[in-house]
Amino acid sequence: MPLEPRELDIPKIPGALRFYVVMSFVTGTFLLLLVAEMIMRYAFGYDLEIAGPFGFIHLTPHTQVTAVNGSTGILIIHGWLYVIYLIACFRLWAFMRWTFITLIVLALGGVIPALSFILEGIYAKKVRAWIAAHQSAFAPKG
Repeated sequence: MPLEPRELDIPKIPGALRFYVVMSFVTGTFLLLLVAEMIMRYAFGYDLEIAGPFGFIHLTPHTQVTAVNGSTGILIIHGWLYVIYLIACFRLWAFMRWTFITLIVLALGGVIPALSFILEGIYAKKVRAWIAAHQSAFAPKG
């Protein structure tokens, strides 16, 4: 028998869902940018140079970047966004009281390209269905 959310956590579920949905899209987008950046760097030898001598944004050979390295910036930003994404996954997982395997699957959404978009669709639909089926739990007490 699957566990149900605790009564104390029920009011927190919609906020946790919104946080998860936003972080899924943001992290997934930056992961796709990171994949494109890695292809440009390792297949073609170019990095994204920002505010360099060739203009505001320019693809520059990897060894000749003299200004801000946008490719490294994308990598760092995705890393920090992934940490926030994990927090969003953990909150939703803990409030919904899903299995540990579900948490692992959700966490993989931030490291496998495009998976966060797919998982967001699946798990957000499950949570919205649970909320719709338990509307009385969200009614004011009194």
